[in-house]
Amino acid sequence: MTPSFDPGLTQQYSGALLRTINRDGSFNVSRRGFRRAAGNVYVNLIRTTWPRFLGIMACLYLFVNGLFGAVYVLLGPGALRASDRDLGLNPLAQAFFFSTQTLSTVGYGSIYPFGLAAHLVSALEVTLGVGGFALATSLMFARFSRPNAKLVFSRQMVVAPYRDQSGLEFRVANQRSNVMMEVEADVILMTVERGPDGKLRRNFVDLPLERRKVFFLALTWTVVHPIGPESPLWGRTREDLERLQAEVLILIKGFDDSFSQVVHTRYSYRWDEIDWSARFLPAFEASPAGHLVLDVDRIHDTAPA
Repeated sequence: MTPSFDPGLTQQYSGALLRTINRDGSFNVSRRGFRRAAGNVYVNLIRTTWPRFLGIMACLYLFVNGLFGAVYVLLGPGALRASDRDLGLNPLAQAFFFSTQTLSTVGYGSIYPFGLAAHLVSALEVTLGVGGFALATSLMFARFSRPNAKLVFSRQMVVAPYRDQSGLEFRVANQRSNVMMEVEADVILMTVERGPDGKLRRNFVDLPLERRKVFFLALTWTVVHPIGPESPLWGRTREDLERLQAEVLILIKGFDDSFSQVVHTRYSYRWDEIDWSARFLPAFEASPAGHLVLDVDRIHDTAPA
C-alpha cells in the first residue's frame, strides 16, 4: 500500500486554522508540556528579533547591576569608599555605578571596596561579568553569522493567463544585494477534505511547476503552476478553495554566496490571498546606462488580466 503524502504537518483534522505557515515563515504551532531547557533559551535568543534581543540584554544588564548595587548598600556605608573625594551620589547610585565598573572589569578607581565582605562580592561579580560578557559576545556573533534567506514574496498569488491555459503564480525576489544560486521551489497545496470514513482530514498535493529551479535569483522569479487537466486546481473556483480551506505552502532553498551555505525560507498563501483575474507587472527596467534596475517594492504590482 502506497503511503499518503504528508510533508510533516499531519493529515489529522482537529479544527480550522488561521494558517499553517505564518507570514514570518514560522509554523503555526504552539508547544506545551515540554521542559524549557537551556538549549531552548539559546535558540530563542538566536531566533528572536534584534530589538527584542537588545532589550533583553539591556534588561539583564540593569538587573544584575541593580542587584549587586543593592547588595553593596546592604553591606553598610563603609563597604564602598571614594578614592579622593565625595562624588555627590546617594549610596544606591554610588553602588550601582561601582557595580557597572566591576561587572565590566573597567574599574576606574574612583570607588573601591573596603572590607572582606565587599571584596568577596566584587570578586563574585567580576567572575560573573567575565562569563556574562563572553556569553553575550558569543550570542551576538552567532546572530550575525547565522545564514538566513531574506526573500520577499508577493502579497498575493494570481491566477493569470499562461500559454494556452491559466497558471497559479507568485513572485519572489532577494531583498539583499548578494547572489543566491541554485534556487529551488517546492509548492504544496493543502486542503481539508472528507475521507472514505466520513471524517475530515488534511490532504497534501505536490504542485508541478513550470520551472522548479533557477540558477540565479538576480531579479524576480515568477513561480508558475500550470492549471491543466492534471492539476488539482483544474475546474476549481474561489468558492471551492474557500470550502476546502485551501492553503498553498511554499519552501524555497538556495545557495547563498555570502555565507557559502544553503539557506531556506517558508511562506504560504491562503485561499483568500489569491487574485483570480490579475497578472504581475514587471518589477525591473533598463537604465539609460544599460543596467538592469530592480525595484523590490514593485514585486507586488499587478494589473487586471
